[in-house]
Amino acid sequence: MATLERPGLLQLPVYHADDSNATIRLDANERTKNLPEPVRKAVVDRLSNIAFNRYPEMNMTTLKKMLAAGLGVSLEEVAIGCGSSALLEAACQAFGGMGRKIAYPVPSFSMYEVYVRLADSEPVQLAMDDDFKLDVAAAIKTLAEQQPSLLLLCNPNNPTGTVMTPEELMPLLKAAQCPVLVDEAYIEFSQEVSLLGIQQQFPNLIIMRTFSKAYGLASARVGYMTARPELVGLLERVLLPYHVNAMSLAAAETVFAMRAEFTADIAETIAERQRMAAALAAVPVQVYPSGTNFLFCRFKDPDEAAALFDFLCQHDIGVRDFSRKPLLGGLRITIGTPAENDQVFKMIKLFLDSRRTI
Repeated sequence: MATLERPGLLQLPVYHADDSNATIRLDANERTKNLPEPVRKAVVDRLSNIAFNRYPEMNMTTLKKMLAAGLGVSLEEVAIGCGSSALLEAACQAFGGMGRKIAYPVPSFSMYEVYVRLADSEPVQLAMDDDFKLDVAAAIKTLAEQQPSLLLLCNPNNPTGTVMTPEELMPLLKAAQCPVLVDEAYIEFSQEVSLLGIQQQFPNLIIMRTFSKAYGLASARVGYMTARPELVGLLERVLLPYHVNAMSLAAAETVFAMRAEFTADIAETIAERQRMAAALAAVPVQVYPSGTNFLFCRFKDPDEAAALFDFLCQHDIGVRDFSRKPLLGGLRITIGTPAENDQVFKMIKLFLDSRRTI
């Protein structure tokens, strides 16, 4: 039988996110708790009144108007996708293509390379320093040499949690001769590093966000972005009709209208992140500074990291395993409730104490 798949398909990296059955699930950077009860009730009420026989609002104008008002931009500067991943893929399709290059830092969100290759574009990897921050000077040089048609940046960065300030990124934004998409999926946990305040200075700047993390709508899959109208128009040319379902739109509209209900929980996550980072550093474990709802920990011995991952799994705790390439010795731990965090720390310390007394 002739080869069925398109050339290169089997060489694409596969995104792995196991459906964890762990009691403490801290592997996917989700909001640990369900929606705040007033929000949950409002969402359920909205869903009970949906006309399931009708297509969703095609232009998603209701949610776009809400987002535009909240972000301080015009309606024409907003696009909505089925999760921010759909917008990332759309950007690669719109600005990439055969014979074009798309640049992104490594290590960062693993799906960047997949979307780049699906757009038949050539990946251009940008180096990070030892602290997992983008080497801006080296990146500017690479952009000048490689002339990519799109630059992807994740800030705060996943899976390392590291952040770069607008001041640190400004030289790169000034130097880029292509659209720059900044993935701010975790920005609610580090508002001060958002580029939204300087977006009007850069006509090529695209800022993307999601409802999946701080606002707890991972199941609904709704992302959004803001950019100049001409860039939004190009992205929307490659998005499918009715690409966000009516139930997800209703949930997102309700959550955004009631986003103040999440303020206390976001503050708790930040406080717990700081508490856990200090506790782990004292064990000691190498913990990288984070502006997200997770911590990235690293061990000198990758086998020790892998063994700790297995130990946590055996104790009904799910975290993300980065013990092998490209992040040797790494584990990513989502910040949970205070009780969950206490249990995670207890198990990590128990594991480390047992190995160090052998």
